Amino acid sequence: MTIGVKRTLWMMLGELAGVAVVAVLAAVGVAALLLNYPTAFTAFKIIGGLYLGFIGLQMWLSRGKMAIKADTQNQKPASRIELALQGFLTAISNPKGWAFFVALLPPFLSTQSSLFDQLLLLVSIILLLEFVCLLIYAAGGLTLRSILMQSANVRLLNRIAGSLMLAVGLWLAVR
Repeated sequence: MTIGVKRTLWMMLGELAGVAVVAVLAAVGVAALLLNYPTAFTAFKIIGGLYLGFIGLQMWLSRGKMAIKADTQNQKPASRIELALQGFLTAISNPKGWAFFVALLPPFLSTQSSLFDQLLLLVSIILLLEFVCLLIYAAGGLTLRSILMQSANVRLLNRIAGSLMLAVGLWLAVR
């Protein structure tokens, strides 16, 4: 296993831990909201959808300034702990992840069954899917690196992702 692969795995572990925390906290919060304040949940869902739409619009209008800089030779490599922490903080500080889980989990939660058992199954499935996606991202990262060095390509990618984000936000707000 190469050093780059090991470093990527550490970041993935942090990301997976963060996603698990977000999923559990969102599910527990959603369960409480659904049981006690269904109107508040509806308002939160609409606000979350509008926020995702706003982020999508921002992505669509961006000018591709996030192109990768070619000169990364002189940077000190991050430690395993720094990589895992970076992945964890990325996951828990992502408002889109919170909005996604708050919108996704309620149809799968039942008040007639154990919340622990339901969360164990749901979070296991979510983490499996997240891990597969991270592997795909990592594998595609080497190919995309040369593409993402050009601002025009980043802008196109932002427009595609922004359009998808707008669609999800609209769907979430009106469903």
